[in-house]
Amino acid sequence: MQFNKILHTGLFCALSFLSLAQNKENARLSGHIKSAQGEVLLGATILLKPASAGTTSDSDGFFVLKDLSPGNYELEISAVGFQKLQEKISLKSGESLTTDFILESAEKNLGEVLVFGKNDSQQLKEQAFSVNAIQTRQFANTTADLNQILTRSAGVNIREQGGLGSDFNFSINGLSGKQVKFFLDGVPMENFGSSMALNNIPVNLAERIEVFKGVVPVELGADALGGAVNIVTNQNTKRYLDASYSFGSFNTHRASVSGRITQEKSGLVLTLNAFYNTSANNFLMRNNPAYDLKIQVVEGEGNNLIYAQKNVKRFHDGFESKMIQAETGFMNKKWADVFLIGLTYSNQYKQIQTRASQDAVVGSADRKNNFFMPSVKFKKTDFLIKGLSTNIFASYASDKSVIADTSKSTFDWAGRRISNSNTGGELSDHFTIYHYTNQSFLGRANFSYKINESHALNLNYNFSAVNRKAFDDLDLTGRRNAFAKPNKIRKQVAGLAWQSEFMDKRLTNTVFGKFYGFDALVREVVIYTGGVGLITDDTKSAYNYFGYGFASRFKLNEQAGLKVSAEHAYRLQDAEEIFGDGINVMANLDLKPEKSDNFNAGAYFFKRVNKHNFSAEASWFLRNANDFIYYTPTQVRLAVYDNVGIVKINGVEGELKYGYNNLFSAVLNASYQNAKNNRKFQERTQLPDPTFGDKIPNQPYFFANAEFGAGKNNWLGKDTRIQLTWFGQYIHQYYLTWPSQGSKSTKNVIPSQLIHNLSLSYSLQNGRYNISLESRNLTNELAYDNFKLQKPGRAFYAKIRYFIQ
Repeated sequence: MQFNKILHTGLFCALSFLSLAQNKENARLSGHIKSAQGEVLLGATILLKPASAGTTSDSDGFFVLKDLSPGNYELEISAVGFQKLQEKISLKSGESLTTDFILESAEKNLGEVLVFGKNDSQQLKEQAFSVNAIQTRQFANTTADLNQILTRSAGVNIREQGGLGSDFNFSINGLSGKQVKFFLDGVPMENFGSSMALNNIPVNLAERIEVFKGVVPVELGADALGGAVNIVTNQNTKRYLDASYSFGSFNTHRASVSGRITQEKSGLVLTLNAFYNTSANNFLMRNNPAYDLKIQVVEGEGNNLIYAQKNVKRFHDGFESKMIQAETGFMNKKWADVFLIGLTYSNQYKQIQTRASQDAVVGSADRKNNFFMPSVKFKKTDFLIKGLSTNIFASYASDKSVIADTSKSTFDWAGRRISNSNTGGELSDHFTIYHYTNQSFLGRANFSYKINESHALNLNYNFSAVNRKAFDDLDLTGRRNAFAKPNKIRKQVAGLAWQSEFMDKRLTNTVFGKFYGFDALVREVVIYTGGVGLITDDTKSAYNYFGYGFASRFKLNEQAGLKVSAEHAYRLQDAEEIFGDGINVMANLDLKPEKSDNFNAGAYFFKRVNKHNFSAEASWFLRNANDFIYYTPTQVRLAVYDNVGIVKINGVEGELKYGYNNLFSAVLNASYQNAKNNRKFQERTQLPDPTFGDKIPNQPYFFANAEFGAGKNNWLGKDTRIQLTWFGQYIHQYYLTWPSQGSKSTKNVIPSQLIHNLSLSYSLQNGRYNISLESRNLTNELAYDNFKLQKPGRAFYAKIRYFIQ
């Protein structure tokens, strides 16, 4: 293992420095192309005369021209819908000049129709893949985290178990949980520790969020079965500071800071990101007799105890998380566009208030997590040869967690101890202070090669290794410790894609293949009853799989297009599913990866007429998923992950947007997904499955979002803006169990809910100083994302923010 780790680390570092031998005499020009509103522009044309050198800006608005002879030039930059920019540039021998260029919007009179340029989000949506692109700048003054932003997106449903820091289940088009993968600037986050969950990350730390549905491009390089979420941070601005603090209901406090300083001459850069979250989460738990939801408290003394139903506050749901990330290195040098060394540290503490439902009250158990990760990044265009770009990332992480379950007491909802037990803790059948450590290595290399103006290749390779080791402070015999020796998982995901453009770039096709490699070693402790004692049985498991797919887009014109995509995808098993958790979940080496055939078809439309902005999207999707991995109880308080599901999901979604002159905006979207059990026979038998064709239970199938905003510039003074926004979300009721089983009148239901949110913000000095007020669940609805797990009621928050660049 140590040799492999050194080998992989050495390979990635060696590749990072290969380009040092390139020409040092010629000059270099690079930068970013942006609109006057600060949005990066994809596909802008950059020409340097008289050298006849030219290129186009990428999805980050970035361009680079290399191997330029010293001298005086005229730079010409143009983009559809923007005024042409011409500037004189002087380059010295060996100079590396980096600067950003701003293009003003061009109004082209076509009768009474005005045509404007498209921002990067709209351009991303016009890719062949089914993707949502969310610009977070519009939410920067809100108290939202990334989950609360993503839940507004069509096809996305997020089910949280409570307040700030609670566990959640993330779903895209009906596939959820571990079937959806998360990325930070293209780097997989699955080994980033619990502190880096989306409901911890404040909106100010992201510039854009990309949601890929069903079919995932190879450059993200992961085993994503249902889709992927890529969080894009601010990589383009040389100097900025974004600091904010918010406070509000349930003793909630959140702070974040993000900033960068760059030394122009040397290219030295320092970036810092940090956040801190804390909340008591002591919101009111309310009785709801209509759904048999009772909040029980004990009254009386001695032998005269009685149960009463009262509305009480949660008493053991405190949460705290913190993260700091620092990166330093060089940018825009001849030998590297980006070379950064980084350190990330995060910490989390979470009290546990309930088990699977609010009927099971927990009053003492908690969990803690510490995460530390050094990393290195390297990016280079024209790497070794012209047209070849590379993006390399490597990291080593230590993720340590402790679960403490030592109380003999049983609690009621008032926090009163009502009984004692000597048979086990609140969460498991024994007392435990369980420590486990995941040590992981991640290496990612992406190479893209532009063959010509119409064809390009992309090669991506991800390697990850996880070692899990654990011990229990209260297990003196070691009989319950499944991780006394490290258990190991190795994953490899490689992908190769070919992108081609035809018909003057109206038709874009991407075909790709993927390789999935999986290797696991599980060390089990077996107890023999014949006086032999304990022996260690090591079991190995290794598999290779191949996936493939395509994505196509045809532009009907500059405003409208059609898209279709498909993929045969796999989702490899993770550490807990293979290893168990050492407490309640047992190991299963026979577990197979999940697989799915995913299809998307859709259309988009975008147009600006005078001061009116219209856009519309609609899509159909199909998912044929096999070998679903489910959490399956086997004994009292014991369970195992097993392959027990075959599911077919098809559905539709759509979104409409309208904006008028930066004064008014409206967004409406809705999603319907019909997920059915497609297994004809019961597991490992030839007996008919009585739920064949049934709608999958405990899963939302219809939900919709609406948002209306109104704002005005310079109304309360020069360079000011006031903005009022309402956001509403509707989720239709759904059954907890199979619809065909039992009487509808007695079925458990997760009820329908319509939640209203309202925010008011005020900005001064063109957004440098900002203050906002916000109310969530304005009408104080009883809200449930999960059966018998109530979410917070009405809450109020305030936020102050300082931003300069």
